Amino acid sequence: MPSKDPFQPADAEARTLAKTLMDTATHAALAFVQPNSPAPSVTRVALARDEHGAPVSLISQLATHTAALAADPTCALLIGEPGEKGDPLTHPRLTLHCTARFLERGSDAHDALRAHYLSIRPKAKLYVDFADFRFVRFDISDGLLNGGFGKAYLLSPSDLI
Repeated sequence: MPSKDPFQPADAEARTLAKTLMDTATHAALAFVQPNSPAPSVTRVALARDEHGAPVSLISQLATHTAALAADPTCALLIGEPGEKGDPLTHPRLTLHCTARFLERGSDAHDALRAHYLSIRPKAKLYVDFADFRFVRFDISDGLLNGGFGKAYLLSPSDLI
């Protein structure tokens, strides 16, 4: 029996909702594969968008997810929070399938991202220059937007950035 494609064609409303979720997110769930294990793991990371609209985070090299991303940069981000009322599954959420790319400290890209990140996350000034913290940019391969029951969309990178 053929399966029915659950995704609707991306439209302006879906793109706007996905971009709003990305613009307003202060954190995301980061899924990755544990090093030396086939098991997945999930953690919470701070989230922002760089000057081009790509998702970025500032993470410590001491965190297990940093070593995992260095070993296998394939990952996913889940953005969106349930509202205060109602069924959590009726609230919109966005899954981004990504490749993590660490920025070299002291590079022009790092310095530009540092300035931008601090302009939107000023409290990060407390730890942004700690030796173990690095910026990671998440290069999006696609996105899955669930806008609530019956509202599923497969989005391309150009739909999101």
